[in-house]
Amino acid sequence: MATAADNSPQPANGARRSEDTIEYVFYDGYWIRYYAPLEDTLANRKRLIDSLTRRAFHHTEAGINTPGKSLDLARAAYESETDPQRKRVNAAMLAGALFNRATDLFTSIVDLGELGVQVSHSNELMRECSDCFQEALTLGKQVKHHSGCEGIDEVWGEPFKAFTMPVGDFYRSRFVKIAQSMRDIDLVADCMIEVFCGRALFAEIRELIVDYATAARQIAETMKKDPVIFHVWPNFVALGEQLDAFKPALAEDSDQMLRMRVAYGRDLIQEGRRLIGYIASARVPMPKSSQAYIEKCQRYNRASLP
Repeated sequence: MATAADNSPQPANGARRSEDTIEYVFYDGYWIRYYAPLEDTLANRKRLIDSLTRRAFHHTEAGINTPGKSLDLARAAYESETDPQRKRVNAAMLAGALFNRATDLFTSIVDLGELGVQVSHSNELMRECSDCFQEALTLGKQVKHHSGCEGIDEVWGEPFKAFTMPVGDFYRSRFVKIAQSMRDIDLVADCMIEVFCGRALFAEIRELIVDYATAARQIAETMKKDPVIFHVWPNFVALGEQLDAFKPALAEDSDQMLRMRVAYGRDLIQEGRRLIGYIASARVPMPKSSQAYIEKCQRYNRASLP
């Protein structure tokens, strides 16, 4: 389910409704599949933080999932490095070590709680856990998405938010980010349609782009533990493969310049497909990459092409 009807007044953020036994919540122009927050216990919070930490490393650049026990080594390497490019990578590795140290500490706190030992928020373990998350969040500005497109602070900051915010508030913040992700998906898809689908050689992919954007929004709103993922994910991948496989039908006597422009157009369509996929999978907006892509398409659009 996507945007609210154009001619109807928009519901308030947080409004809910059901359709075909599925519950949706409304945020910033989009109806999003609703998942109820977990009960706010230490054990549930630990599961949430563990899941978010794995997700952060999954969507970020390789080589930065530094074990928490290597924190001192990671810090020493970061502090001694002078080359700016290498220092950025060392900062990302240190951020990874801090995240893992924080999750290690929180695991210990939960284990103590299960043994009947209550750890207060002012306890040294809890303070160190908070400090590690906070420093990891600050260094997270140096961490890139695995594509290299841009930083992905929104994903990197989620374990810290889950540590500091009530679980219900964290879920609400996630719905907002999903709505923003859907907005970026639609911006990129609309740009692709505007630039390419008015041209005879690319006109037939309009419906495919629309379907792919719809599938991407479904991926953005669907939790991996939901059994529906076994239907929406294959559909999303198959539509992406169809977009990648699209080849405009060129006349055999087409000149070299036209062939080059068509080839570059195909490259741009595939780049847009990848960007939509990155946003949908990470479930956070990627505004810098989206804007850069739109500007690239607009430059392409200024040249004439059938």
